[in-house]
Amino acid sequence: MNLITVKNVSKYFLQPTRMQVLNDISFEVEKSKFITITGKSGSGKSTLLYLLSTMDTRFEGSIRINQEEMLGRNNSWLADFRNHHIGFVFQFHYLLPEFTVLRNVMLPALKLRRYPVAEIEHRAMELLQLLGVGEQAHKRASLLSGGQQQRVAIARAMINEPLIIMGDEPTGNLDSYNSAAVFELFRKMSAEKGQTILMVTHDEDIARKSDQTIHLADGKIDEIMVR
Repeated sequence: MNLITVKNVSKYFLQPTRMQVLNDISFEVEKSKFITITGKSGSGKSTLLYLLSTMDTRFEGSIRINQEEMLGRNNSWLADFRNHHIGFVFQFHYLLPEFTVLRNVMLPALKLRRYPVAEIEHRAMELLQLLGVGEQAHKRASLLSGGQQQRVAIARAMINEPLIIMGDEPTGNLDSYNSAAVFELFRKMSAEKGQTILMVTHDEDIARKSDQTIHLADGKIDEIMVR
């Protein structure tokens, strides 16, 4: 079953002058797959991921996620959709340094209020343990290493059990050891929890190991590689 269907999507930046950054993009993503988006800087890959994240709906064409059309939705509907269905991991972790690791992971679920606080805390601890940073739970986030902080960011992205986890160069600031570890964690989430992973990356090793790679060049799909 296709979880994401992108049809004839084009995107323009209007400032300082009108410039096309995505040109007639079409592809499909099946549920529970690990997808990488690659291309040189300026190829449009981060712009595409931003559209898929629903944080920008100023585009031409159609993006359907979980059978819902994103174009034309109001901001309130989109925010609710993201909270329920999408987890995002950035290149920089964006943890709140004054909060504990545990509290950082709990925050999205506390906002969603789907479960009681005690259950949210239990689920957050389970995720931190799964990701190998359970012993750091009660430390301030600022005291962790870069690799540990990125694992916490992944736990935070997973706390609401999203259908899709999106990552914009989530291993870009990590060394090769931690990059490989983060990839394996994403692969495990895809296999064991049925989550779909979409990751923008420059890492050729990660791209080769993914289920499908969408390679962009000059705002167009240059090649789609299915493994």
